[in-house]
Order: sequence, then structure tokens, then C-alpha cells
Amino acid sequence: MIDLLTLGETMAAFRTTGPLRLGGTAGISVAGSESNVAIGLARLGHRAAWVGVTGADEPGELVRRTLRAENVDLTWSRVDATAPTGLILFENRVADINRVTYHRAGSAGSRLGPQDVARAFAAPGAPPRLLHVTGITCALGEEPYRAVVEAVRRARAAGSTVCLDVNHRQRLWSVAEAAAALRPLLPSIDLVIASDDELAVLSDETDPVRAVLSAGVTEVVVKHGAGGATSHRATGTDHRPARTVPVVDTVGAGDAFVAGLLSGWLDGADAPDRLDRAVTTGAFAVATRGDWEGLPGRDELALLDHEPGGTVR
Repeated sequence: MIDLLTLGETMAAFRTTGPLRLGGTAGISVAGSESNVAIGLARLGHRAAWVGVTGADEPGELVRRTLRAENVDLTWSRVDATAPTGLILFENRVADINRVTYHRAGSAGSRLGPQDVARAFAAPGAPPRLLHVTGITCALGEEPYRAVVEAVRRARAAGSTVCLDVNHRQRLWSVAEAAAALRPLLPSIDLVIASDDELAVLSDETDPVRAVLSAGVTEVVVKHGAGGATSHRATGTDHRPARTVPVVDTVGAGDAFVAGLLSGWLDGADAPDRLDRAVTTGAFAVATRGDWEGLPGRDELALLDHEPGGTVR
């Protein structure tokens, strides 16, 4: 059985240590919100599958090779020989502030469609326990959005739990465009994850969390950055502060948080324990460089309980 099924675009990622316009060297890896979550869950011992499209090129091979090496199931992913793999460029512009440039228009990843999702749900065996979708995939175009709608529909019919991470990207679409696409999905969503500033995508009400819960969502988890996170449910509210760690790179912290939260859910943990794991995996992300490289294994979750500067022998 697949524990988590997710879908989206994963790109080749180039990271510079200064302004791109000055040239210099860059590190090359891969990045994509949904695959970051899949890697995070795989490292924690869950079976995660990623549905996406890459080009028949070397960046696409890097994406596929990396995800396979991280034990992410690519059974329902495919290669499109007529479109390139997307690129993402990170500039470490000021201190710990990064600037992101996308090259993903017309990419293979933007050709993800409902047929890709149908293949995954039509496969023999039990449906995934958990479907994870994001606003980023919805923003990539009409076909990726239809793929998300189809995935949510099929997951709902199969009895899978459905998680939506709003993950609003202003460079991809406006708040109004995101609202028009995501709000109709809410009656079919079990768990919503959003940062404080993303709640406006989901509701115009004075109390957007209450409005989202009233739409049929079981739990709304709000990320407060350095302020930790809060779980809202009809039965109560729980809050956990962020873990205190040296901040090296904030990129990928939200995806790490989601991976920890969903791992706790898969393990049957209660809301406070799910938040504990989420803020812990998020701390691993901000304390290390890269989107996913520093994500912990299950046996490493307790490392942050040691005194700063200590050595584990």
C-alpha cells in the first residue's frame, strides 16, 4: 500500500552564492514542493509516490535519479520527449534571504494531466492512505489543475485522506486566481495547511480558519514561521512553538514541516504530537542548506534534543 501519493513538478535547481548577474559557480540539485514532501516521508520510513512529468534530458534524468535514490516511488511518473525539464534558480542575495527565478513555462512538468492521476488510482491494490496536493501544481496551467481536481475526486471516492497545502506562489498566480481554483476544492479536503498570509486565499471572512472548517475541512494547520504552528479543529486548538536552531536556509522549511505533520498522521499520532514532529522536521530544514538534503531519518528526530554544539558518539 502507498502511504502518500502526491503530484506536481520537480525541477533541476541551481544555487548560487551571490547575484546571478555576476556569474560564478552554482550547486546543482533538484527542487519541487511535492517531491520534497515525498522525500521527507520516505526518509521517515513511509512509502511515498510522486506523479509527475520530466523531459527526456539530463535535468530530467537528475530528477528521476535523485527521487529513486531517496526511495520515492516513480511508478506513475513519465517522460515527455517533446518538452524540457523545468529549471529553478536560487540566489543567496542578502544574508539568509534567497531570490528565486523560475524557468518552467512550457516545461514537461506543466504537461501533467488527469490521465496521469487516473493511472495511479487504477493500479492494482489499495488506494493511497493519503493524497497530498498543493496550490503550486494548480497554478501550472489548466491540465495540471485538472489533474489535481481528478486526484481529489478519486481519493475522496476511494476513502483516502486528502491534504491541501495552499503554497501560494505570487510569481505563478494572483491571490484572486488561487482563490477561484482552490476554494471549490475545500468540501473535498480533510486537512488544509497554510501560512498566516495564505489564509486569505481560502476565505474573505474575518475568521478564515472558522470559515474553512465550516466548509467541511476537518483540520486547518496554520504555520507562523518562527512563531511555530497551530492546529485548529472543531474539537479544539493546539499550538507548538518553533524549535530553536541556527538558521542557514529557509527554502524548503514549509515542505519539511508538512512531511513531519503527515508522518505523524500516518503513524496515528494525536494533533500535539503531529505538530511536534512537524516543527522538528522544519527545524532540520532551516538548519541545513538545500530544499530537502537535510531532512532527517526517523532515527535522527531526537538529535535536536541534544545541547547545541554537542557531539553524538
